[in-house]
Amino acid sequence: MTTIPHRLIANPRAAGPDAPYGPAQQAVLNQAAFAAARDEIRHWPGYAPTPLVALPGLARDLGLSALWYKDESGRFGLGSFKALGGAYAVFRLLAREIAARTGETVGAAELAAGRHRDIVSGITVTCATDGNHGRSVAWGARTFGCRCVIYIHETVSEGRRDAIAAYGAEVVRTPGNYDDSVRRAAEDAARNGWFVVSDTSYEGYVDVPRDVMQGYALMADEAMAQLPAGERPTHCFVQAGVGGLAAAICGHFWERWGADRPRFVVVEPEKAACLFASAEAGRPTVFPGALDTIMAGLACGEVSLIAWAVLETGADAFMTIPDAAAVTAMQALAAGAPPVVAGESGVGGLAGLMAAMGDSDARRALGLDAGSRVLLFGSEGDTDPALYAELVGRPAAAVRAAA
Repeated sequence: MTTIPHRLIANPRAAGPDAPYGPAQQAVLNQAAFAAARDEIRHWPGYAPTPLVALPGLARDLGLSALWYKDESGRFGLGSFKALGGAYAVFRLLAREIAARTGETVGAAELAAGRHRDIVSGITVTCATDGNHGRSVAWGARTFGCRCVIYIHETVSEGRRDAIAAYGAEVVRTPGNYDDSVRRAAEDAARNGWFVVSDTSYEGYVDVPRDVMQGYALMADEAMAQLPAGERPTHCFVQAGVGGLAAAICGHFWERWGADRPRFVVVEPEKAACLFASAEAGRPTVFPGALDTIMAGLACGEVSLIAWAVLETGADAFMTIPDAAAVTAMQALAAGAPPVVAGESGVGGLAGLMAAMGDSDARRALGLDAGSRVLLFGSEGDTDPALYAELVGRPAAAVRAAA
């Protein structure tokens, strides 16, 4: 097996398998709030659980008992898991505004049908994005009838910009990196009276990102129901940007499975490793620099505070990987049986697993062996089709046709 450069640290603050899902975590994610998100999203047109794909050939090659890949590439036609979070948070924000102004409780179907259009059309939602979250917010805004302004930073591809604009959003490109665009969106929102629908939380801003994460947890819930009868994963490797996805999955498993939850490993690009840096420092820590990684959806330098509240003790280990590892993982999935189309930001978990399995010290530290059963979350498909074809060597359609 090819050696993949990586860094790995065990989390010194890991709660341990017997630690309860405590009040600090309940304040971020809990089953009551998840049930509300699940029951709402399941009734949206086009909802269907995404597939949990068994990868026995790749499991055998890596020396594992089982490997499962939750494929989010078809989620609501948006190409990524973000469809579960941003659009749900837009709905929740609009519903709160309507309740505050009229005292009436409304559902998503009513808003989509035009109820309270007089209020909704006067509301503008905004966020910063590397691509997928902005597409989800724009889709939610179009679905429910409000205005949308999305900020992208200077290295976001034109393909991703166009995909957001296709949902009717105004797209503003800003200088600097992702974190700079987050600040610009917040400043413009404050000046114009807009509503920020961000997937990252910061001091004084937690309610909307919490809604986003509760939407994400539906992936974990679906995966639990789709696993073979009597089998549970021993390990879960999940990629992270600001940490919302990883925390949503970690928290859901922790609350539902308790001591039987899988060992949880957070994987980041080596050029944008804010969670790894925070784990080393013992507190939320900014990762400096341009954050220049091909894993655009993970190019984040500042941790989401509420995600950190879960991962600080819920994660068992943190890893970093180079860009080349993501490309190798994309190509391995495309060449597999069955072949899977996965974008560069969606394969971090697999890339981290491949790196760990090629390193005896990492295998030992993480308790990985021939009996291990690993669950991955493929958080995006070919959300930038041209880049996907360049990295894999053929377009996604050709990969799918080989199935």
